Amino acid sequence: MTSLAVPEHPWLLPGELVVPADRGRTRPRRTTRDWIVDSIAFLVSLLWVLLVTADALSPRPEMAAPLPHDWLAGADALLGLVCSGLLWLRRRWPLGLVVATTPLTMFSLAAAAPLLIFYFTVVVHRRTAVAVAVTGAGLVTNLIFSWLRPDPAWPYWATASWGVVLSFAVLAWGMFVRARRQLIVSLRERAERAEAEQQLRVTQARHLERTRIAREMHDVLAHRISLLSLHAGALEFRPDAPADEVARAAGVIRGSAHAALQDLREVIGVLRAERDDDDAPEPPQPTLADLPALIAESRAAGVRVNVTDSVVTPGEAPAALGRAAYRIVQEGLTNARKHAAGAAVTVDVAGGPGNGLTVAIGNRWPVGTPAGGALPGAGTGLVGISERVTLAGGRLAYGRDDAGDFRLAAWLPWPT
Repeated sequence: MTSLAVPEHPWLLPGELVVPADRGRTRPRRTTRDWIVDSIAFLVSLLWVLLVTADALSPRPEMAAPLPHDWLAGADALLGLVCSGLLWLRRRWPLGLVVATTPLTMFSLAAAAPLLIFYFTVVVHRRTAVAVAVTGAGLVTNLIFSWLRPDPAWPYWATASWGVVLSFAVLAWGMFVRARRQLIVSLRERAERAEAEQQLRVTQARHLERTRIAREMHDVLAHRISLLSLHAGALEFRPDAPADEVARAAGVIRGSAHAALQDLREVIGVLRAERDDDDAPEPPQPTLADLPALIAESRAAGVRVNVTDSVVTPGEAPAALGRAAYRIVQEGLTNARKHAAGAAVTVDVAGGPGNGLTVAIGNRWPVGTPAGGALPGAGTGLVGISERVTLAGGRLAYGRDDAGDFRLAAWLPWPT
């Protein structure tokens, strides 16, 4: 996934928009655009100082009242040059420079251009309350400057009004630039947050998919391997069985092993599939119509299974409902073979549209330890079945009933 943090042309943006201050740096680094802007501001300030100084030394000054001594024009020019040099530090200490140089605006005309740039920088980079306070101080010094150095051609109120208009124009421009940068930062944070949330959703989806695959693997392979173990145990228990029975049992073992390998191959294929193959069709899933074949497999392995099937219109059952019912019966038969070998198993399936589907599997509680020991189990089969039933909106109960037998019962909703 492409990161949204790095723009395509970072040199065209201000430093704070390329590397925000909260990303490991206390101050953003100057970009090419910042260097160009600072250089232009410095050159404009130098030209302003030269222009003001030349006007002040002329016989008839036009910008302000003539100074009583020529050395005052030189001092004013020196102040302008110093403030122009300080422009290179305005990004680091904008408010400090404004506070230190605001008194100069009461009498210095040569420093007016760099001081105006300082003021603009404060408006862009500091809070609105700070910008308004600086503006108020600038308006006061503007009134004093208009009185100390009046324009030869304009009256006092016109000169003061022009300074007020210029101050508010710079304030509006700076607030617009600040608002635009804040909007860009906000949109970037929103996009990055959306990207992080998308990655989290992808991670959660992968986790859920792996959980589903693990549940399917357990349901399928536990059933197949329990059949293998049951047939192998029968051969071990009766080594003197007739050759045709041994051959039949070996054939069942071979068929079950082949089916288990096929199921395992399908699961591994899903695990290895690329993300681009998410729309690929899944292998056929079991339904209610496959329950007789499942019962037949257990009976072929020697398990006594008594089935009561009173489902109304089983062909109309939704695919998800049929798959869940199949897995419940499969898990019940697998548990009976693993933990109650030799015990008869009862399977009751009933229900229909509107009433829901009831699936119940029961067997006698085992007495003692089976010959050869119980088959190993991870204990996650019933947990997976519980998750299936919960996702389907049904109910599940399992454990010993009043008669002391083990019973696994589930109810699944079957919409009309």
